[in-house]
Amino acid sequence: MEQQHNKGQWGSSFGFLMAAVGSAVGLGNLWGFPYKMGINGGFAFLLLYLILVVS
Repeated sequence: MEQQHNKGQWGSSFGFLMAAVGSAVGLGNLWGFPYKMGINGGFAFLLLYLILVVS
């Protein structure tokens, strides 16, 4: 008995582009925002933010 594996494909190159841009923006937010908050004296908010990101 042979299983058939269906691979998902992007509907269009525009959809892939938007997913890649969204991923890059999210990663930039994840790294840049806590750093900027810590530099400017927002350590308590930074700590809360990191707890929420991890959970």
